[in-house]
Amino acid sequence: MGYTTASSRTPSEWLAFLDGFADAWSRHDTDAILSMMTPDCVFETSRGPDVKGTVYTGQDQVRSAIEDVFATFPDARWNRPEHFVAGDRGVSEWVFTGTGKDGAAVEVQGCDVFTFRNGLIAVKNSYRKQRMA
Repeated sequence: MGYTTASSRTPSEWLAFLDGFADAWSRHDTDAILSMMTPDCVFETSRGPDVKGTVYTGQDQVRSAIEDVFATFPDARWNRPEHFVAGDRGVSEWVFTGTGKDGAAVEVQGCDVFTFRNGLIAVKNSYRKQRMA
């Protein structure tokens, strides 16, 4: 997308930022999550009708997608996050656990690939592996 980082964050500051982002997801704090994303943010989910999954653009659409995740998995957690950053890109690896509305437990290993702009997350592109029952 050609974004550049217009930020003075150091790599260690980016890692702390991504720790905070993962923690906000586990706390189900939608406002905190969105405060770490650009106004025109993009969330590419790991599932959906297109090759990129379902793509949500802008704070309103992304808010709706996040709140849907929390409604679908009321006990959702992103466990053991590990991150790395290279320039205006970053990756977080995690293990998602949650219980669906049907009572089925879910455990998924996944990662997010981020594009940063102006000290915030411009793109969150999610990938996952899911164990078959």
